[in-house]
Amino acid sequence: MPAIGEPAAEGGQNETNLPWLLRLRWGSLAGQLLTIVFVRYVMRSPLPIGSLFVLLAISLLTSIAWQLRPPGLVIRSSWLGATMVLDILVFSGLLYFTGGPMNPFSFLYLVPIALATVILGSRWTWALVALSLAASATLFFWHQPLELGDSHAEHMRLHLQGMWIAFGVGAAFIVYFLHRVRRALAEREGELQASRNLVARQERLAALATLAAGAAHELSTPLATIAVVAKELERAVAQPASETGTPSHIADDVKLVREQVERCRAILERMCVDAGEMRGERLAPATVDELVAGSLAGLGTEIAVRADVDPELSAVSLHVPARAIAEAIRGVLKNAQDASPAGAAVDLIVRRSDGAIDFAVADHGPGMPRAVLERVGEPFFTTKPLGRGMGLGLFLARSVVERIGGSLRLDSNLGRGTTAIVRVPLPESQE
Repeated sequence: MPAIGEPAAEGGQNETNLPWLLRLRWGSLAGQLLTIVFVRYVMRSPLPIGSLFVLLAISLLTSIAWQLRPPGLVIRSSWLGATMVLDILVFSGLLYFTGGPMNPFSFLYLVPIALATVILGSRWTWALVALSLAASATLFFWHQPLELGDSHAEHMRLHLQGMWIAFGVGAAFIVYFLHRVRRALAEREGELQASRNLVARQERLAALATLAAGAAHELSTPLATIAVVAKELERAVAQPASETGTPSHIADDVKLVREQVERCRAILERMCVDAGEMRGERLAPATVDELVAGSLAGLGTEIAVRADVDPELSAVSLHVPARAIAEAIRGVLKNAQDASPAGAAVDLIVRRSDGAIDFAVADHGPGMPRAVLERVGEPFFTTKPLGRGMGLGLFLARSVVERIGGSLRLDSNLGRGTTAIVRVPLPESQE
């Protein structure tokens, strides 16, 4: 909803505002029709039914025209304003034939004005206020009297009863629309907060990606040099100890150095993947089974992982950066293994849900209190002992998944463990 006093945005914003106006029009049409029928056929008061129905037909036809508008039509604020001008003129016409200012429903001019403050800019709103004042003032001089009784007392009694009904109708309309506006504003504020959080995470992710790229660039050269030297040393000490005088265990040590260097290089290679850069990895078809296999590769064996994949989903193809998604799920699995006690197992359950595939990872650890659960996923926040983690796993996993339109959600209860759900969207053709 645009702020009060500010012009409504063209196009998309008015596409949101139009349903509010149409709800008011349909409600008004129903209420006006019921009132006319009640006064004419229950109270048996003479009314110019033909003229009243012509005015209602005008509102009905314009509402139908709005409902049948061509798809993709750009809705302008001036069209909404013109529609509300027509509504005020039609309402004034109804009052003209039913007693003018003596009609107890005459103060319902306030209802469209209240809606106008929400969906239109200040100029249109004040123009509608001026039009309503001019129309109601005109009715003091030109209107057809409404016969409500044979005596003045009877007339006043019916008038006061009508005012009570009109007050209830007006209050119901205003409260309904203002509550809907309040709810819409709350939902929009929630969406804006979610967008701000996403932007903040993306900024942090960009910083981490830059750090990862810099680390890879700076460390690749010395690691390559160490690898070359270690290779030469390994060749040198590979000769029999009697010929070189070198203890045979040195060869094993040099081999271990080379293995660790290669491990460091592999870690640096994955850093860009973990940070969402994926080093040129593009979206490509990958089956659910392939993602599960990739996420299980390289996990420790101290805590077992039990995979439960719906057989109907095994061959389902997802359009994703497979390596990055597998790394994200693997990071969640590692966290679950770290949280699980010895002898327990981690469950990986794969199911379809609302146009997506859910990869649910459930551990049997102690769970997390609400205060910790609210912070999990923030960069560099961890509950692990010093040296066991940097607090980046869930943050990077969430960032990678959100980049393809997915999500990462955590549910935890103290004493019952934690469940992390990685949701990967299905291609539109398979939803």
